[in-house]
Amino acid sequence: MSETALVVEVPEAEPLVSDWRAKHDRSAQRGVPAHITLLYPFVPTERVDDGLLNDLRELFASQSAFSFRLTRVARFPEVAWLAPEPPDPFAALIELIAGRYPDYPPYEGIHDEVIPHLTVAEGGVELQDEVDTALTPRLPIQADAKTVALLVEDENERWHLGERFPLGN
Repeated sequence: MSETALVVEVPEAEPLVSDWRAKHDRSAQRGVPAHITLLYPFVPTERVDDGLLNDLRELFASQSAFSFRLTRVARFPEVAWLAPEPPDPFAALIELIAGRYPDYPPYEGIHDEVIPHLTVAEGGVELQDEVDTALTPRLPIQADAKTVALLVEDENERWHLGERFPLGN
């Protein structure tokens, strides 16, 4: 069964992170652009229909677009990532979506707190140090969240854009 995800694409970060992600991020290797995840996994692809798309369109139109900056390299165990500032608009969207679709908790509910982040590289401390050294001097990156993208996984485990939903103003 194929999956879907709701993300904020961050094309402004691509020049800085695309080479790192291509080498060290499984999602990038499967077609996912630089992004901040709002909800993964979301509904199975078989459940995406006009009713769901209309509901998502209305939900996101009720939320304001916003600007943010990727300000620093941060770390989870085995992951180097860029931190969005402020994180609150992302957290609010995550909470809104999780409230609307309680059958699909973020990351299947395995984390007590969902931290908005843009994954750069998956690997140990040495790789994380390399990412930090290379990227920190080139930060911050100014970006805008104007849409939420529904990404859809195909039968070959590649990801594609399903639809973009504009955030309201």
